[in-house]
Amino acid sequence: MTLDLQKKLDDILALPAETEWVEFKHNNKKPEEIGEYLSALANGAALHGKSAGYIVWGVEDGTRRILGTTFQPRQSKVGNEELENWLHRLLTPRINFTIHEFDRDGLPVVLWEVQAANSTPVRFQSDAFIRVGSYKKKLKDFPEKERRLWQLLSGMQHDWSAQIVEAARLNDLDSAALDFARTQYQVKHPQRAIEMDSWDDVTFLNKAKACIGGKVTHAALVLLGKEESAHLLSPAVAQLTWILRNETKVEQDYEHFGLPLILSSDRILKKVRNLTIRHLPSGTLFPQEVSQYDPWVMRETLHNCIAHQDYTLCGRISLVETPDSLLFTNMGTFIPGTVEDMIRSDSPPAVYRNKFLADAMVNLNMIDTIGSGIKKMFMAQRQRNFPMPDFDLSKANQVSVQLTGRILDEKYTQLLMARSELELMDVIALDKVQKQQILGDAEFKRLKEQYLIEGRRPNLFVSAKVAATTGDKAAYIKNRAFDKSHYQEMVTAYLQKFGEATRKELDQLLMDKLSDTLDDKQKRHFVTNLLQELRRKRVVRPDGVTRGAKWRLYKADSREEI
Repeated sequence: MTLDLQKKLDDILALPAETEWVEFKHNNKKPEEIGEYLSALANGAALHGKSAGYIVWGVEDGTRRILGTTFQPRQSKVGNEELENWLHRLLTPRINFTIHEFDRDGLPVVLWEVQAANSTPVRFQSDAFIRVGSYKKKLKDFPEKERRLWQLLSGMQHDWSAQIVEAARLNDLDSAALDFARTQYQVKHPQRAIEMDSWDDVTFLNKAKACIGGKVTHAALVLLGKEESAHLLSPAVAQLTWILRNETKVEQDYEHFGLPLILSSDRILKKVRNLTIRHLPSGTLFPQEVSQYDPWVMRETLHNCIAHQDYTLCGRISLVETPDSLLFTNMGTFIPGTVEDMIRSDSPPAVYRNKFLADAMVNLNMIDTIGSGIKKMFMAQRQRNFPMPDFDLSKANQVSVQLTGRILDEKYTQLLMARSELELMDVIALDKVQKQQILGDAEFKRLKEQYLIEGRRPNLFVSAKVAATTGDKAAYIKNRAFDKSHYQEMVTAYLQKFGEATRKELDQLLMDKLSDTLDDKQKRHFVTNLLQELRRKRVVRPDGVTRGAKWRLYKADSREEI
């Protein structure tokens, strides 16, 4: 064993300088830096086709002289937690690493071997890292490397969903599914309604991007195939499973749904007991009666599972229902990396697992434009004042999304009712607080600066002071925030009547009508965002860039300034 380690160390020392899967250290043993290097070296090893990356303590970087080290990783702790366990917990997805401690020339050396990323870029805490030359950097700052790594890890060079199934024929597709698909295509593309009447099945399937040159693809079978045609996908599996569990998680019922998934998705969602719940935040004048789950959010979540399932892993898509939650699970890694990055960018990911299938599902009105659905799911939950969707990306080759069908923290709900102008990322951070999840430093700072949370980390809670604005009936009417569209209509009505307005005049119009839970600075910020949103929508425009600029409407027909 010792001879093998000595040989391995010799091979590592003989590598060229600035190798992106090897790092040399003397005594640096900061836990956070070790975690970041493990992420960078695992990703670097995958990018260069290596099975593992290495950190070596006791070697001088540059000269590669053996100096020895005082670092003893197995005796090291972070707080009361062993360093190894701490790193395993914060590296996502879970990867293997091995620590070797031995002597070289009578001096102690530590050789830390980390498994190459094999399903998704390895992240430490919330960020994935990469070596660029001799420097450790965040992977997201190098999009070409990130794109290449995703391609390597996800096998994106070959889109399984676009592959033609030579043994399949058009009569292997379900006639009811085809009729439904035509109807949904017309909903998505109403401008083609007339010409669609002349399309035969082959033309339609080619136009919908389900078939290629009239030949049946994996995507066409998944969405439109007859139940008895499932063997044509073998060994892949295209099946949905509904499981009902009670309060103690004991299984009460289940059902499997096979091809065609374009019809089975509706059938499985009809199994969900989407109850109406009556919610009365303390002190409010009017109760809220809402369904546990937004139908669009349920549909979008399930259809995303279908679009992004790794069918080569031969697993089912599952929907587990409990009295107050729905858990959707599909096989495969989460391609965009993190949910937060996906929401911030609000754009399609660089690569896809099943691009052909996803394009077909867009054409058949099953999913929203690729890249925007996840953000809309969060916005829909925010508008209902309900908890945000919970994405679990911690397990290798599996993504889970949980929808909560009840109010968790009344203060959270009250705050959202009182502060409709809150940015979505702040609402997501508040949702983490109500669920007692860890906040990042930037999230914590933002919420603290707005007085939205109280307590000290990690024991944070939604501010009772802000949430209490809905606790008094008279104050509720005075302090509640109207929907943003209400204020937009006020601006457009004013400009229709008077033709133009300065920013000062618009402030006078809106400031005293905004919620009293906002201070003057927050109100001005709200008005600024409101005008910029109207400007992006080409509803209004300023005639200059100074504060004295006049705001005017666009004409509805030509979009020219009135």
